[in-house]
Amino acid sequence: MTLKVYLSGEIHSDWRERITVGARDLDVSFDAPVTDHGASDDCGVAILGAEDQKFWHDHKGAKLNAIRTRRGIEQADVVVVRFGDKYKQWNAAFDAGYASALGKALVVLHPPEHQHALKEVDAAALAVAEEPEQVVEILSYVLTGALPDRAARAAE
Repeated sequence: MTLKVYLSGEIHSDWRERITVGARDLDVSFDAPVTDHGASDDCGVAILGAEDQKFWHDHKGAKLNAIRTRRGIEQADVVVVRFGDKYKQWNAAFDAGYASALGKALVVLHPPEHQHALKEVDAAALAVAEEPEQVVEILSYVLTGALPDRAARAAE
């Protein structure tokens, strides 16, 4: 049985690649939003036509992206939401809330300095990780029930 994982959140680092490469030997399929920032921002006007006002430009793009995001979250078994070091990631918080409202298994990924700001999001998560490799270990444990070597040594 393939575990379906949706990778949501910041697009300015290699965290998605670190997870997908780390999980390459697991029975996992990944989905994600469009991570090309320009394509994501401009998809609405590129498909539906130009807008004179930035609000409507963004509005069209947000709605088209929401089709992809909602589908990905709804079909996922696990939703991983990454909060990065820079930018206010309101969309990531929205995705975490949507996943939580749907009862999805939520894993939140962020650096320790964001613990206070994300305490409510963390409280809704089933796991809070600091590094993408921890997410890989979570997925491995969920699928196999086996602890990673370093965790097994620490438990002894």
